[in-house]
Amino acid sequence: MRPDLAPEHVRPLTPNETFQFSCHPGVACFTDCCRQLDLALTPYDVLRLSKHMRLAPSDFLDQYALVEQEEGCAFPLVFLGMVDDGRASCPFVSATGCSVYADRPSACRTYPLGRGAFTTPDGNRHEMHVLLTEPHCKGFNQGDHQDITAWQKDQDLATYNAMNDELLSILHHPRLKDGCQPEPREIEIFMALYTLDTFRNLLLDSSIALPISITDSECQELATEDLTLLRLGIRWLNHVLTNH
Repeated sequence: MRPDLAPEHVRPLTPNETFQFSCHPGVACFTDCCRQLDLALTPYDVLRLSKHMRLAPSDFLDQYALVEQEEGCAFPLVFLGMVDDGRASCPFVSATGCSVYADRPSACRTYPLGRGAFTTPDGNRHEMHVLLTEPHCKGFNQGDHQDITAWQKDQDLATYNAMNDELLSILHHPRLKDGCQPEPREIEIFMALYTLDTFRNLLLDSSIALPISITDSECQELATEDLTLLRLGIRWLNHVLTNH
C-alpha cells in the first residue's frame, strides 16, 4: 500500500518499529470494534470457530456465515454474519467480551495491525504490516510498547498466518492474475476448503477421485487431521487451476 494513498488512520510499520496498544474491559470502547464490521473468514478461521462451537464446518457455515461473490474477486468471500440488533454486532460478542476468544478469527487477532502477504515471482513469500489507529479505539494509550513479532506471538498468530498464507498459491494463481475466471468446479473445490466435513466424507467413501498423489502418511491422517485435509484441498485446487 502506498503511504500517500492510505487512509489517515492507516500507517505502514517497519518490522522493528514499536507501537503501544492493549484492549481490556477497562478501556472505554471495549467491544465497539466487534460491531459495524465486515469480517471476512478464511478456511482456517472457520475450522477453528466450528471446533469451538462443536459444529461441523458445513453447519457453522450455514448458521453463522454469509457467502458472497463480489465484483473483481475470483472466488466467493465468506463473511461472519452479524446480528440484526441495530449495531450489526458480532454473534459472539457479549458484555464481558468475546465468547470465542481462544479461537477468534485471524483478523481479530491481528488488530490493531493489518497484515498483507504476497509471493514474488521467485517463489519467496513476504509480508507487510500497517497500524490501524482508528479514531474510535482508545487502546492506543494502554499497555507496553511492543513490535510486530511480539504482538504476533502474544496473539498466537503463527498457525493462522501460516495456514492463510498457504492460500496464496490459489488466490494469486497466474491464471487468475491473467484475468481468467475460475470454472464452477474450481469454485466448488474452493468452497470445500470451508466445509472440510463434507470434503472428508466424499474422500473416505470414494465419491471423488483426486488428480494428485497422496502419501501413505496423508492417507492415515485424512480421517482425523483437519490441517492435513485443508492442505490437501489447497494442493488439489492449485493442481486443477494449473492444469486447466
